[in-house]
Amino acid sequence: MYQKVKKTFRVVGIEGNGAFANLGTEVPKLSQHFLGRMDEIKNHSGTEIALFEPKRDANHIEGHYYVGLIVNEILTDVPFGMIYIETDQDYVTTRGKINNIGSLHNQLLKWSNDLGYKRDLESYIIETYHPMENGEEEVEIYLPILI
Repeated sequence: MYQKVKKTFRVVGIEGNGAFANLGTEVPKLSQHFLGRMDEIKNHSGTEIALFEPKRDANHIEGHYYVGLIVNEILTDVPFGMIYIETDQDYVTTRGKINNIGSLHNQLLKWSNDLGYKRDLESYIIETYHPMENGEEEVEIYLPILI
């Protein structure tokens, strides 16, 4: 199930950076560190989120990213070492099991291209994470597009 949406994300998180090839292990590690401090954040929704700098081409080896929590309102009082980010963007989106994340990204990209959407390589790719009752986890992927 794929769709185009316009969505605002309000996030409190911490920044990381590293080689795109290593993000599959680095992001969860930084996220675990961050979640140890989640009680410092006011009005969070409990939904984990990550924002990724898009890989622009084959020579783009390293990028930065943020891991955090969605907050319910604009925050001016942000805990030490954290940052508040707000995005308002058009996206193409899909959701599925996190162990299929690579395939979900590829299928969403193909669907988006087939419909003629152009990626916005200046905006963050966003993933939200949703624990399921059976111990599994789903991911919702938002690829920014130009309108």
